[in-house]
Amino acid sequence: MKRIEFHDREQEMKEFMDILNSEPSLITFVYGPINSGKTALISHLIEQLPEGYTPFYINLRGRFVTGYEDFLNVLFEIDESGVTNNVGEYATSILKDLKILSGIPIPINLFEQIFDKKNKSKDMFRYIERFFVEMSAKRVPVMIIDELQVIGDMKIDGVLIYKLFNFFVRLTKELHLAHVFVITSDSLFIEQVYSEAVLSGRCRYLLVDDFDRETAAAFLEKHDFTADEKRMAWEYCGGKPVCLVELINYEKREEKLREVLRIRRGQIDQRIGILKDVRKKILFEEEEVEITYDNVMKTLKRFSENDSYEYVRITPDLTYLIKENILFADPANGIIKPQSRLDLLAIREILRRGE
Repeated sequence: MKRIEFHDREQEMKEFMDILNSEPSLITFVYGPINSGKTALISHLIEQLPEGYTPFYINLRGRFVTGYEDFLNVLFEIDESGVTNNVGEYATSILKDLKILSGIPIPINLFEQIFDKKNKSKDMFRYIERFFVEMSAKRVPVMIIDELQVIGDMKIDGVLIYKLFNFFVRLTKELHLAHVFVITSDSLFIEQVYSEAVLSGRCRYLLVDDFDRETAAAFLEKHDFTADEKRMAWEYCGGKPVCLVELINYEKREEKLREVLRIRRGQIDQRIGILKDVRKKILFEEEEVEITYDNVMKTLKRFSENDSYEYVRITPDLTYLIKENILFADPANGIIKPQSRLDLLAIREILRRGE
């Protein structure tokens, strides 16, 4: 299998570096459709960070976080060999062995103290703030949390995620102490955050979308695609990096494209068709709302001619289609679109069959 190199994200990298070269002042939400390359971009950014920055990359993807202890184990990198009550000395010692950290380093005795105390979240945030204060004398902390929505419903004396955001505001806007990046593919989570007045004027949004046509063509050309193969790849995959990468590893590319479209059409058909047989309800604005086949199809019909459309509000039917990773909501630009070109083609085939 060929190794696929990082490809042409110069504009996004420039936006990241412009943020990092300024004083921390806002939370940055990095969002986009699924498999658009957000994590790959962040990984590349971390590798390219100049001296003077210390990245803390915390990835919640695939982590089984059901309670406070699970979250602490993900958030912190426990140093079982370190025992100290002096956070300043500990932060200085960490700098001597600089590396990409997968959590906030903490001596085991301080970790146990935080976990044992009643006001857990307050002690957790106090430690991180003190650690960053000591570290910032020599380096700028860069805190990166991937798939934060995983803890969206977790509560510790209130909803934990709101406590986290308030703390992020303190680190950025109030103390100008650390850069904070929150990465997610969950557009409903972004929509919720975008509409929260508490974050108004305290965050920015950075979209990492699929490649445009020119970038996708340049990527494929490096792997010896013919003009016809590039045209066909764009027709089926659009600029979805994961789809293009998969295509590179096949010789019978047209056959592969038809196969992935057939599979995706079947997957979407199943998620929509099930509504004919099951009275499915979803939680919408804290109420259970029934989703019907007719209403969902009415929503999808908007894509029979258009690739995207502007929206005013998220409806229950849109919520269902977004949760099923069929549609993507871009709240910063007020746009609804399929998650990929492949999804758009699958939707149109389903609509034509139903006519």
